[in-house]
Formats: sequence, C-alpha cells, structure tokens
Amino acid sequence: MHTFDHSGMEAGRRLAHQEPVYSVKLLQLLLLSTYWGMQIWVTFISSFVMDNHLNRHTYGFIQSRLVPFYLHLGSACAFFNLTIYAVHHPSDMMNDRESFQIFILFVAVSVAAVNAQWFGQMTSEIMADMHLVEQACGLGQDIGQSSNREAYAKLCQTDAKYRHLSGRLWLYRLLSSLCNLCCIVCNFCSLSYMAENLTAL
Repeated sequence: MHTFDHSGMEAGRRLAHQEPVYSVKLLQLLLLSTYWGMQIWVTFISSFVMDNHLNRHTYGFIQSRLVPFYLHLGSACAFFNLTIYAVHHPSDMMNDRESFQIFILFVAVSVAAVNAQWFGQMTSEIMADMHLVEQACGLGQDIGQSSNREAYAKLCQTDAKYRHLSGRLWLYRLLSSLCNLCCIVCNFCSLSYMAENLTAL
C-alpha cells in the first residue's frame, strides 16, 4: 500500500516559493519595463507628435501598422510576467498582497489579449475603410485629426456608409482606449509592488 509523501510536497512548495534567481528577476523587470515604456511612448508621446506633423491618412496608416504590433507585444509581455510570478508564488502560500498582485497581472493579460485580438484589430480595419471613402471625396491630406472638421461632418451627413463606419470607429476606439488605460493602471500597480519589495536602490 502506497503512502502519500506530505513532506515531499511541502518541500516542493517551499522550493517554488524561494527567492527567484537573479536572471528570473531581471527578466520580469525587463518585461514589465518594456511594456510600461511602450505604453507611455505610444499613448502619450508618439500619437501627439504624429498628430501635429502628419496628414490624416499618413497618421492613420502608421497607427494601423504600429498599434497592432504594440498591442500583441504588450499582451505577450503581460502573459510572461504573469507566468513568471505564478511559478514563484504557489496559490496556497500567497498572502493577501501577493494574491492582489497576481490578480492585477491576470487582469492585464486578459484585457491586453482582448484589445490585441478584437478592439485594436477592428479599429484598424474600420479606419482603412473610412480612408477609402475619404480619398474618393478628396479628403485625408489635412494635417492633424482635428483640422477641417466641417468637411468630415458634412461627409457623415451625406454618406450613410461613412456615418456608420464613423460610429463604429468611435465605439471601438473608446473600448480600445479603455483597455489600454486599464493595462497602464495594472502595470503601474505592478511597478509599485516591485518598488515596495526593493531592498536597496
């Protein structure tokens, strides 16, 4: 008759909960900082710079290539961050702060994946369809997204297809932006957690 080795199981749990090696900590820091840096750059810097210097269609073309890559790379960083953390923090040995941290990482992975696979992709596709309609009407070469509003408003009034696309673009952009903001907040919480656990600068 076989006996269940509780001591071996406990030893395995302790081993999994041991301080991770330097390379693992470095990898997690690189993943988190890479994702955070991309978020700040794409959300708050590059978008505003391009909006003020590029015409509407050039800006849209670059965004349609840049944003999907950013979203997929971000979701991969979030996934590996969660995996590394979960491996070194067994669920039955986590305290409340560690449980909250793994929840934050899980939310970041889920939201980033939805944004990459659905909202971000739909935004790019709808924008491309709108650009075709605008090109046919001689629009899209004006600098900045906020310039020549009257012409685009008139196009919405006279073209039912464009009006429908514009409404869908507004919705998917809003959803994608909310997902992106959620991931920024999650990564800020993760950075705060790591800062709390630093023993020295």
